[in-house]
Amino acid sequence: MHEAGKRHVIPRRKRQSRPQMNLEARASGTALVPSGEGAPTNSLRSASQQGDTAAVRTVLVVGTGESNASEGAFSNTGYVHHVSASTLNIIQQRTPREPAPWPHQVGVIPPRAQAFQERPEAALLRSAVEGGGTAVLHQSEQSGDIPGKVLAGMGGVGKTQLAADYARAAWDTGDLDVLVWITASTRLSVVSSYARAGRDLCRADRDDSEEAARAFVAWLTPKAGGQACRWLVVLDDLVDPDDLQGLWPPASPHGQTLVTTRRRDAALLGGGRHLIKVGVYTDTEAAEYLRASLADHNRSETTRELQALAHDLGHLPLALAQAAAYLADSGKDTEAYRSLLADRGTLLADTVPERLPDGQDDPWAAAWSLSVDRADSIRPVGLARPVLNLAAVLDANGIPQCVLTSQPVLDYLTDYRTRRHSRARRWLALLVKWCTPVRQLTTPDEVIGALRALHRLSLIDHVRAGDIEEVRVHQLIQRAVRSPFASHELTRVARVAADALLAVWPEFGRHATSVQDLRANVETLTHCADEALYQPDAHEVLYRAGRSLGDAGQVTAAVQHFERLVDTTTHRFGIDGPDTLAARGNLAYWRGRSGNVRGAIVAFEQLCIDRARVLGEYHPNTLAARGNLSRWTGEAGDVAGAVSAYEDLLLDQERELGPDHPETLTTRHNLAYWRGQSGDIAGAVEACQELLADEARVFGKDHPETLSARANLARWKGEAGDSAGAAAAFEQLLADRQRVLGNNHPETLVTRGDLARWQGEAGELSRAVGGFEALLADAIKVLGEDHPETLATRGNLARWQGENGDPAGAAAATDKLLPDMTRILGKDHPHTLTARHNLARWQGEAGDPVGAWKALQQLLADRQRVLGGNHPQTHATAHSLTEWRQRANVPDRSDRDSGDRT
Repeated sequence: MHEAGKRHVIPRRKRQSRPQMNLEARASGTALVPSGEGAPTNSLRSASQQGDTAAVRTVLVVGTGESNASEGAFSNTGYVHHVSASTLNIIQQRTPREPAPWPHQVGVIPPRAQAFQERPEAALLRSAVEGGGTAVLHQSEQSGDIPGKVLAGMGGVGKTQLAADYARAAWDTGDLDVLVWITASTRLSVVSSYARAGRDLCRADRDDSEEAARAFVAWLTPKAGGQACRWLVVLDDLVDPDDLQGLWPPASPHGQTLVTTRRRDAALLGGGRHLIKVGVYTDTEAAEYLRASLADHNRSETTRELQALAHDLGHLPLALAQAAAYLADSGKDTEAYRSLLADRGTLLADTVPERLPDGQDDPWAAAWSLSVDRADSIRPVGLARPVLNLAAVLDANGIPQCVLTSQPVLDYLTDYRTRRHSRARRWLALLVKWCTPVRQLTTPDEVIGALRALHRLSLIDHVRAGDIEEVRVHQLIQRAVRSPFASHELTRVARVAADALLAVWPEFGRHATSVQDLRANVETLTHCADEALYQPDAHEVLYRAGRSLGDAGQVTAAVQHFERLVDTTTHRFGIDGPDTLAARGNLAYWRGRSGNVRGAIVAFEQLCIDRARVLGEYHPNTLAARGNLSRWTGEAGDVAGAVSAYEDLLLDQERELGPDHPETLTTRHNLAYWRGQSGDIAGAVEACQELLADEARVFGKDHPETLSARANLARWKGEAGDSAGAAAAFEQLLADRQRVLGNNHPETLVTRGDLARWQGEAGELSRAVGGFEALLADAIKVLGEDHPETLATRGNLARWQGENGDPAGAAAATDKLLPDMTRILGKDHPHTLTARHNLARWQGEAGDPVGAWKALQQLLADRQRVLGGNHPQTHATAHSLTEWRQRANVPDRSDRDSGDRT
């Protein structure tokens, strides 16, 4: 319908049976045609394209009303039976439409979802818009967590349902005069809905939608003296904040605006808008939703089963709704559905029902595809998708930003861009034979830009966690991103991710929290792409992750990690494969560190045989296995055997590797240690002096190996009787380690302990106690309460408290320490057995010699069982038992009986 003065051209339509004709008014004059049936309106001339001799025809109208025609036009007040023309200009005049009465609704509120859950965000929404306001619904990082900044926003968290619930309640209770519900996915849809509201409510222009939309926005603005209108405008699923440029509803004491969006651009923060963070369901909400949904289909599951399913789906409302519908349609139980989800070979299309619930348009796997496309179009163009691909194979709960800006990732993104540009330039290559691909190097800043684009589209959370930047991504987004990967694509992405983790892994366990995050990422990577990590060989990151467990004090976990790795490499590469041999060496080492010294010896004996057979007798890896066997031989109590084995190994390494090879120097270090343990302290001092000079020459004076050589020399000087000299040497070493490694480096902390010990040995007992007290506080902060070094520091503090005249305090501290050591290290670990020995001593010193004697009786039996009768620590326990028997005035027969029982 168009007003007078406007012309609408009807497109030409070809007809086979009639010739085309031009229809025009000639010399019509001005006429008033009264109403009446069959009244002629105007005489028209019909002419051919050649022009002057065409017949004159009359247009007959029937059922006319009154109509005016001015000169040069004709009027039609009725119905035209037939007009044959190539071009027809029609002018139609309307009477202005009266505004619609209130209450008036434009658009349709989505129906209430099945098993709709009342959520805390609803109250926040009400408070945000009451009294005239604008609320923007996003997804928060955690449900119930309402920080002051905008966090994640992703599809499927239930923003639309919350908005619909609010709008429906306000409408049904009569609190609104006008309600406008708009699907705001494009500017065109916003303009169209605004225009419709403008025509309905304020006589807006029917021919110009943009003008009608602006008229509606102006109409919403409160007018002085005008009738107050209580309105609510809901802009659902705003895709691009720029689409509302000039179209934001105005502030009004009577009006409310509600926006749902996945975006979190800065543009959404202006204008006094309130940002409501909508999270995924809590455990309770998710389980209750599933229970209610399944109950409608006469299905019931246990709370534990429902919570497990909710966990697998990341508590995402959209996914839970589709899972409930799938269970109802298929008849499967939750366990079967969880197995289907866990199967990486399952197509995501097979995990959703054929008919989606609650009027949903897309399965959850497709809910974010448009967001990915849009993020990829934001500068830096083309990087968001490959960055998200990498994030999809790493830990959903936290990916350190440094992983995604590491050199392996930059190289991957550069190659990705190059291949993409090469495809775009193929046509040019056909014309210019010498055309080569444009290689655009990717920078860390560009990766950060891609992360910000993904964050803006609520596909990831790019946040600060402590002192590092971190990326978080919902597990279902990860699954949806990985699902289309071909096998070779997954392998490529997974290997790049593994390279990136390895590239940023600290050489030493300097940052315990960050290393823990890296291990979590390796675990996720192994779970979703384990095949890739063994193609063509076992990736080094698998070994680094296991070693870091042990370095962090989780020795038992390290053993379990390498047990699994040995099983996997044996299955894939055979018992003699290089990766298998490496895994076996790590497993044997951590078995020894866990206290299973005999198991370590047996494993290294076999490994030496197998490596010599497969690699050769003098291969570096074979020599390394011999070094480990020598160490654990000494730890088992055969100190002389360890010295002899290291002497033989040193000769072979000097010949095969050279005297300055790092492995050769390490063997010299170990040989000096075991010489000292054998009683040749002077020989240990001399060997350490020579080693220090060579390592300073080979590595430099500030190299960690050189600093370790200084520590060994200081220790053996102290053992030789120069306690004050040892303390002075450790004081200087501490300053250098703090300068080179930092205050919180584990080796720096160890040096502080050495300094405190030798200060105590030199008679400065109070300084020793104070040193260990300060060290304990820092060890807990840096390493954690359960780290072996922290436990050792507690034991040393207790010792020097006792030496300083407080045996009762030492006994109490050791008694408190012992359960923790048993829990963390195990009851048979050598360090746990040592703590029991110390506890017995301090009990006796505190006045309970009988208790000390009884404790040592049991300890002797356990040390004989674990270490053997000839181990030096077993001999030390037997000696202490005799001492405390005498101090407790217990007859000799009791010791003999104890020995017989053992």
